Amino acid sequence: MLSPFFKNHLELKAKMVDFHGWEMPIQYSGIMGEHKNVRENVGLFDVSHMGKFKITGDVESQIQNLITNDISKISDKQSIYSPMCNEKGGIIDDVIISKINSNEFVFIVNSSNIKKDFEWITKNVKSCEIQNLTNEYALLALQGPKAENILRDAGVEEIKNLKVFHLLESKLYGIECIISRTGYTGEDGFELFFDSKQTQIWDELLSIGSKYGIKPIGLGARDTLRLEAGLMLYGNDIDETITPLEAPLKWTVKFETEFIGKSALEQKKVERKMRGFEINETKRVARKGNKIFNEGKEVGIVTSGSFSPTLGKPIGYCFVPIEYPMEKEIKIGIGDKHYSGKIVSTRFYKR
Repeated sequence: MLSPFFKNHLELKAKMVDFHGWEMPIQYSGIMGEHKNVRENVGLFDVSHMGKFKITGDVESQIQNLITNDISKISDKQSIYSPMCNEKGGIIDDVIISKINSNEFVFIVNSSNIKKDFEWITKNVKSCEIQNLTNEYALLALQGPKAENILRDAGVEEIKNLKVFHLLESKLYGIECIISRTGYTGEDGFELFFDSKQTQIWDELLSIGSKYGIKPIGLGARDTLRLEAGLMLYGNDIDETITPLEAPLKWTVKFETEFIGKSALEQKKVERKMRGFEINETKRVARKGNKIFNEGKEVGIVTSGSFSPTLGKPIGYCFVPIEYPMEKEIKIGIGDKHYSGKIVSTRFYKR
């Protein structure tokens, strides 16, 4: 699959990779510099590979049954983050749902789960229209402390009053666009949802953002940014073998609501927990599948790891026994060596 902005990426000499069947940019000028530019200025991401579903009809109660969070807490033009669980409480996907109005909802789902999620939603939501608009709509993310300046300069003055996880419908360069104050970087920012034929928005944003130091950003820096911010990556950190209670997502589970998997989660004895870790005195990076050791005994496993450009050290997430306290010293197996580290919060960075 090709993003609507595939030619733009080639013109910028991006390094392209296959990402769940999509040809996507992993980097342009380099992951480290792109990462820092989002933290300090602003970056433009193509995330059109994410799945986009529209559900129309009187379906709010049925959508509630799909998710662990409480959709009744959001109003029109507002979004909510939530896992969707199977009957055993395992995470089918983690999604963002936007309520356009009481009869229109938009799901943003992970690209690896588009087919699975569409089938799951179709199975569990009846008497409505469900559309897979993944190819019909583009999705760009404008992230960083100067993101708002760019949209205001582009004529979307009302953006200054938009709250986090709220959205507005506006015109950007004359193009109908849904703009939400959401993102996957830990920075302030926006996601722009519009007709995939209107690819000129990419060049327009890069042009108007030049005075703010904007750079195009690839999936490599997107991964290091989300890792520092404590955000989960489906397929690495969470999947159908993991519950929201084991991942740092307990806050999204509202037991006062009714949802698929509720009974299993209520009965679940949580014995392991996802934690962050830092590795001491080395630049060796742990990767998914590396083992965690304590006093020579294997006690856990790494789910994500990378070098943190902000902290200047290797970091990551791992599952360890739930009783392990913060700052507990551990060993991380990388190659044929064990490296010293410690347990920390998954939230390495806060703006």
